[in-house]
Amino acid sequence: MIPRRHSHFVFGVIQSGMTSLVAAGIASFPAMATSQFLWNWLASWLVSWAVMAPLVLAAAPTIRSLSMLLTRDDSPK
Repeated sequence: MIPRRHSHFVFGVIQSGMTSLVAAGIASFPAMATSQFLWNWLASWLVSWAVMAPLVLAAAPTIRSLSMLLTRDDSPK
């Protein structure tokens, strides 16, 4: 098991994998007519995940800070 202190990395890898999987499937949809859909989808997904995982992990702290600036705390006082 991975220590909980690294959970943000695990989240980033899973999130980028799922997002790139869906995006690659949508982008590969035209290959459905050539019966190359599955191969095209998997190849596109692996390339896009390899690009997106480091990007998501690098951008996450900035996105979290921005989301904290754009929202307010609703906890009772």
